[in-house]
Amino acid sequence: MPDIRLPDPRLNAFGHMAASTEVSPRQVLEKPEVLEVIPRLTRVYLTDLGNAAEEDILLAARRIHAAGLIPVPHLAARRFPSLDAFDRRIRGLVAEAGVREVLTIAGEAERSGPLTSSVALIETGLLNELGIERIGVAGHPEGAPAIPAETIRAFLMRKHELAAQSDAHFYIVTQFGFDPHAVNVWLDQLESWGNRFPVHIGVAGPAKMTTLLKFAAFAGVENSINFLKKRGGAVVSMLSGYDPETMVHPLEARIAARPETQLEQIHVYPFGGLKKTSEWLVARDSWTFCGEAAPQTHEVAQ
Repeated sequence: MPDIRLPDPRLNAFGHMAASTEVSPRQVLEKPEVLEVIPRLTRVYLTDLGNAAEEDILLAARRIHAAGLIPVPHLAARRFPSLDAFDRRIRGLVAEAGVREVLTIAGEAERSGPLTSSVALIETGLLNELGIERIGVAGHPEGAPAIPAETIRAFLMRKHELAAQSDAHFYIVTQFGFDPHAVNVWLDQLESWGNRFPVHIGVAGPAKMTTLLKFAAFAGVENSINFLKKRGGAVVSMLSGYDPETMVHPLEARIAARPETQLEQIHVYPFGGLKKTSEWLVARDSWTFCGEAAPQTHEVAQ
């Protein structure tokens, strides 16, 4: 009999992956209209850089939910000064903003609280207790400074142990990068480690090269930005800007050629602005997935 392969649900009719994006609390509170360019039921991550007040984070998450979007707040373990502070934050997000999905990260802090890693945060059991349905964990295709690969592997496998004890769906969300070959090598490495979590690869949306250079230096992905500059020529790239298709097309080709891969979708960092990012994602039909696999919305406290 002929080998008949069913369409891969991770790719739409155009062969493109689904996408999520992110906003800061300040963006939502000062310019709430930014949410209007994002299709309903899109997953919208709410960043936490340590510069937003507790009430602002809760209000921003509530506005994302009210806009018909799915709020996915960052939970930065080291920034919680106490277990009570973490308890208060997550209970508020669930009760006031309908949060059922979170991204757990270690985060940076001048003085760390009792939770020193995303593993420690998950180990509290609060996410399970409060019915969180999806838990994102961080991934770093270019590695993490000062953390050996074996340590990273040990933490990932510990998260697999925690996932086996939880009803939540676990997945990986990565830092952005510009070298699809490096990402493919990293995905192969994860598979060799025994990773079973779906992977959402971070991609920078359309932006000027000068803007990307600034964010790349801040995020520690200089190797990837150097690859991009060498590939296109520094002067040409600076003038023409960055085309994210150079990153995304090879990843979509991986899914088509290797359906067993754990690569699931992209997460877009809107460095060039949400409007420009939205226009690109709409044009390439990466937001046709919105709502197909999203958790059900539910009532929140008024």
